[in-house]
Amino acid sequence: MGKNITVLGAGAWGTAFGQVLADAGNTVTMWAKEQQIVEGIRDHHHNAVRLPSVEKLPDNMTATGDRAEAVKNADIVVVAIAAQFARVALVEFKGLIPDHAIVVSLMKGIERGTNKRMDEVVRESLDLPADRFAAISGPNLSKEIADRHPAATVVACTNLDNATKVAEACTTSYFKPFVTTDVIGLEMCGSLKNVTALAVGMARGAGYGENTAAMIETRGRSRWRRSQDLLRLGRCGRSHRHLWLFAVS
Repeated sequence: MGKNITVLGAGAWGTAFGQVLADAGNTVTMWAKEQQIVEGIRDHHHNAVRLPSVEKLPDNMTATGDRAEAVKNADIVVVAIAAQFARVALVEFKGLIPDHAIVVSLMKGIERGTNKRMDEVVRESLDLPADRFAAISGPNLSKEIADRHPAATVVACTNLDNATKVAEACTTSYFKPFVTTDVIGLEMCGSLKNVTALAVGMARGAGYGENTAAMIETRGRSRWRRSQDLLRLGRCGRSHRHLWLFAVS
């Protein structure tokens, strides 16, 4: 049975993931501040501003700019807001999200000024218990997922039943989620891989080829694992089989 799911943020990734949720049989409400985007999705099933490549979004997707209306019936609330603006944006939703709803983060990164992970930012902003927070991370390029290319991801929640609920809500013929309870491991891999990705990009910009890129990627992954051991970041002994997926995202 489909769920009522709200996606906060109608950028390229938020809209593409909203399409995944709609394809999985859910009723999806997109929330956006930009009236042009709201009207485009609600009236024409098209996000010409952020995801113009998709000519028609599913009929079971709509949009609103009203915060209370967006989340009032939500079983799952997905946060697809730029990481550095998440805290400011989410405070406006505090007290509006139903007590039973699971809040899912699509964000990667560390908050400037506090050095906090996105799970910490979301939970603090919404006063949310850990078992109602989930994070999603994987090799998920919005354009390819919007085109419905086969892809996989990882859903992390300290409550495995809730992780499974989220995974079931976004399972389609082309999108396959795996589950883990290692929220911290997933969050840190999602952030640390960005450092390696930047280094690879700089090497390519300097004119170096595949050998250099492979060296940086290999050493980067070694550093991720070392960081986990030194900082005791995760419980990857239990979720090791999925670590590769969100680490290479």
